[in-house]
Amino acid sequence: MARPRRRSVEIFSLSFLDCICCGFGAVILFYTIISAQSSITRTRNNDDLTAQVNKLEEEVLIGTRNLVVLRNTLEKTTSETASAASRATNLLTELKVQRLEMSAYDATSLARRERIEKLKADIQSLEEGTRRLEGGSTDTGPAGQDLKAFRNTGGDRRYITGIKMRGKRVLILLDRSASMLHQDLVNVILLRNSDDAKKRAASKWRRAIDTTNWIVTQLPAGAQFQIYGFNTKTESVLASSGGRWMDANDPLLRSRSIEALNAVVPQDGTSLINAFAAVKAMTPLPDQVILITDGLPTQGKSAGLRKYIDAGARARLFDDAVGELPDKVPVDIVLMPMRGDLPAAHRFWQLARFTKGILLMPSKDWP
Repeated sequence: MARPRRRSVEIFSLSFLDCICCGFGAVILFYTIISAQSSITRTRNNDDLTAQVNKLEEEVLIGTRNLVVLRNTLEKTTSETASAASRATNLLTELKVQRLEMSAYDATSLARRERIEKLKADIQSLEEGTRRLEGGSTDTGPAGQDLKAFRNTGGDRRYITGIKMRGKRVLILLDRSASMLHQDLVNVILLRNSDDAKKRAASKWRRAIDTTNWIVTQLPAGAQFQIYGFNTKTESVLASSGGRWMDANDPLLRSRSIEALNAVVPQDGTSLINAFAAVKAMTPLPDQVILITDGLPTQGKSAGLRKYIDAGARARLFDDAVGELPDKVPVDIVLMPMRGDLPAAHRFWQLARFTKGILLMPSKDWP
């Protein structure tokens, strides 16, 4: 019996191949999907990167432009720096030149400053001299030994030559008591009760001032002088010069002294002892005293208890006053006597004779 034919078994069948193909197709499909998705992602990434690259390129372009501007600015700054350095060099050179010039100027300016200071001092000295001359320029100096003219209209009155101006330190003692208002006692009492302007305008007092002014004009060149007024007290007519001698060559001092004398008002009694005590206190002592008065004193060092004083008491007061005079000082006397005061002329003549001075009793129209 024949053996039956065995059927051959095939491993790969149609169904298996279908499965294989289907699986392989699925893989391909899956790969394709994944590849497409990756391509989209890459495309998107490429777009982003392209945008960034474009942005960066634009920034690079802007930076390049800015760099060009910066380079231009740097070149300009470098040029300006070089120019400034050049100017600084020129300024330093000019500064050195100026320093050299200043050094030369400083070397020569000291002498110029000293010369300027000397010229200023000379100008100040000339101005002071001019002021002094202006102070005495209202009167024209006459020919001879006079320091100045007595009056603009003349007034030398040379017919009185008894008082010789021989001193280097001349003291003028001017009586400024109430009795110098008039030569008559009744009129003295009337004028004593009037106002100051009328007292200063009294004729006898004006004669006394003119006499003082005339004596000042006769002072020798190079002499010193002082004017004291006395009544119950004794003081310098020019208050600022009290206790010191003034230069007779200074027209300003002479003018100021006479101006101050014109402002004095005659008043109160007469204390001759206080006047002579002031003479004794001067340092150095005068070598010539010119006394201008009108009679014997009415008061001692201080006011007495009695309201009225007689001739004998006045003579004793005069003798006490003479005792206060320093030794060897000549006293020249210009007497403008009161009516009724008879002993005055004799007493003052004795004083002038005792001190080797001069007594004058000028006429009413002198000087």
